[in-house]
Amino acid sequence: MTDVARVQRSSRESPRRRLLRRFSRSANVLIGASVLLFMIVLGVSAPILTSYNPEQMTAALRLRPPDAEHLFGTDDFGRDVFTRIAYGARLSLLVGVISVSIASTIGVTLGIVAGYFGGWIDALIMRLIDVMLAFPGILLALVIVSILGRSLTNVMIAVGISSIPAYARMARGTTLALKSVDYITAARAIGAPTARMMRLHILPNITAPLIIVATNGVAGAIIAGAALSFLGLGAQPPTPEWGIMLAEGRVYLRNAWWVTTFPGLAIMVTVMAINLMGDGLRDILDPRLRL
Repeated sequence: MTDVARVQRSSRESPRRRLLRRFSRSANVLIGASVLLFMIVLGVSAPILTSYNPEQMTAALRLRPPDAEHLFGTDDFGRDVFTRIAYGARLSLLVGVISVSIASTIGVTLGIVAGYFGGWIDALIMRLIDVMLAFPGILLALVIVSILGRSLTNVMIAVGISSIPAYARMARGTTLALKSVDYITAARAIGAPTARMMRLHILPNITAPLIIVATNGVAGAIIAGAALSFLGLGAQPPTPEWGIMLAEGRVYLRNAWWVTTFPGLAIMVTVMAINLMGDGLRDILDPRLRL
């Protein structure tokens, strides 16, 4: 198809139809979404897919290698590894979604306020963000969990708070660019309420970059949550969580490789799928791309 024909066809399509066409042609989005959907279904359907109890210990089945009865083998307490991975998918995905929800809600709000009002408000908020950026994300999360206490809920809060700077800076930059646009200036000139302008004029324009940042943020939150649980600061045994499974099986790497290998693969596959989706969404939602 020539460039002229492509432009003519694109001009006749609605924005929603063009967006759907891009989604359907993005291999990264299709592959990533398919794998992620599989992990979601695995977690939701865990009670149907397996009859084993993820926390029930059976000494007679201790460290059995993968076979027809136990697809991924058993751990040092005789628990079915596949069952624990399936149930653990719920927790790991929940950590990613809740953490990103906390980070995006607080970060986008702070970023819009800082970019819109400017002055001392902008300086105060951004200096706070700079202080948070001075600490590595995982270190800041460790400090927060140490203060709040060891639990999966506190891990979500800690990872969410440590991720706020990325969303605040993105929202502030977009707001600064939009603040001088004609329709924003006109709305301010006629006395439109500040909250209404932020909600109806600025926030919708942040949606596209927010989706991209949030998608990649979910992957980072899953890794951070698993790392904190691995260190004993997140979910506590016998909870079927991927980070705990890695920590419990690391001493059996030579004799029972499956105890850590399969949870590690679950983390890797899930994070790769989310990152693929993020790359595809970036290419689709990038306004600089030609239609």
